[in-house]
Amino acid sequence: MEPVQNQLGSKRNTIAAIVIIGIMFFIFGLVSWVNAILIPYFKIACELTHFESYFVAFAFYIAYFCLSIPAAYLLNKIGYKRGIMYGFICMSVGAALFIPAALARTYWIFLTGLFVIGAGLTILQSAANPYITIIGPIESAARRISIMGICNKFAGIISPLIFAAVVLRVTDSEMFTLLDSGTLDEVSKNMMLDELIRRVIKPYAILSAGLLAFGIYIRYSVLPEINPEETNKETGSETHKTSIMQFPYLILGAVALFLHVGTQVVAIDTVISYAGSMGMDLFEAKTFPSYTLTATIIGYMAGIFLIPRFISQTRALQVCCSLGLIFSIAIILVNKEVVVLGHASNLSIWFLCALGLPNSLIYAGIWPLSIHGLGRFTKVGSSLLIMGLSGNAIMPIIYGYYADIWSLQKAYWILIPCYIYLIFFAFYGYKILTWTPKKKKMTY
Repeated sequence: MEPVQNQLGSKRNTIAAIVIIGIMFFIFGLVSWVNAILIPYFKIACELTHFESYFVAFAFYIAYFCLSIPAAYLLNKIGYKRGIMYGFICMSVGAALFIPAALARTYWIFLTGLFVIGAGLTILQSAANPYITIIGPIESAARRISIMGICNKFAGIISPLIFAAVVLRVTDSEMFTLLDSGTLDEVSKNMMLDELIRRVIKPYAILSAGLLAFGIYIRYSVLPEINPEETNKETGSETHKTSIMQFPYLILGAVALFLHVGTQVVAIDTVISYAGSMGMDLFEAKTFPSYTLTATIIGYMAGIFLIPRFISQTRALQVCCSLGLIFSIAIILVNKEVVVLGHASNLSIWFLCALGLPNSLIYAGIWPLSIHGLGRFTKVGSSLLIMGLSGNAIMPIIYGYYADIWSLQKAYWILIPCYIYLIFFAFYGYKILTWTPKKKKMTY
């Protein structure tokens, strides 16, 4: 694959484009990974069950499934640069919806706001992912995606901590205990919950303004337009294909991406609740998503150093998928009390945090293997992969359902079949070029 240097015009513009995309991935992380603390926060403030609380992730990520194809057509019609601006404007509107939602303490308005933020993010992901994939040689795409992943996950580390610092107070532990006691009358309880939920108004108003400003900046920045179809040309017999359904490795890759992001968001968005089941309050448990994301950043840094010099991105994908399965089994079966980093907890939660390490390079491995050689189908194929990100919406709901029926620990059984499929794709699925095996000619 030929890099897009010619489209960008100069090395300076290329670096500027990478920096801008890196900032975009940082913003993706800020608005996405805050869900890890929004889930338990809304569970308390809106009086929800585990199952209901995980609709935070569902509302946010289901936008990928609903709008990824329209996003592709939008980018095709108006171009990447203007499309990115519209994506940020859409996210700004979604953040602004938190204001009336908080004033009314109405959960479905919050979910609407999260869906609108997710819709804007769908447009941005549809532009940013193929951009960073084709901006250089396909063989090192995992390395560039890893750099973007560090920007995203670093934002994920600080996002819940910023939210907790702005919204939560030291005295809230007493209030949470009082709310759980069931001794409050309805009027006093509603007053406390109203005061708690309205703390999101100021940070989300600031976020809304910031997203709008950055979207306008993008429109007039040096970020150039690119032509993914020209850069990501088909090769050989692939040129005669008429539909993305004729690329089996793309379809299998979209399923792999669906399962991978689902396992990743389960590892991050459920860890606070899992820590709570071990007797930790929200103030102590809020740090656990940061542990998971720190492990992810370590994995990204290893990928940047090792790929492709010492290990191919395909081999890294195979190792990470296998390691993910091992850690998932340990989460379910290990049951030992330990004290780590000052936290008295079950050892299984540290295997959950450790999932961040193998999860780091799975996404970076799936994307280039799924998108290579799509040519004129690049935008639609990228959108199909973006649809796969709706696994973030479905998997937490499934987890929450089984958490209410079984237990928080046993519900992690849902990770096992996901990693088994990922191992299949990493070792075999990406090689499949046709849906039907080619028949060998008979010789006499």
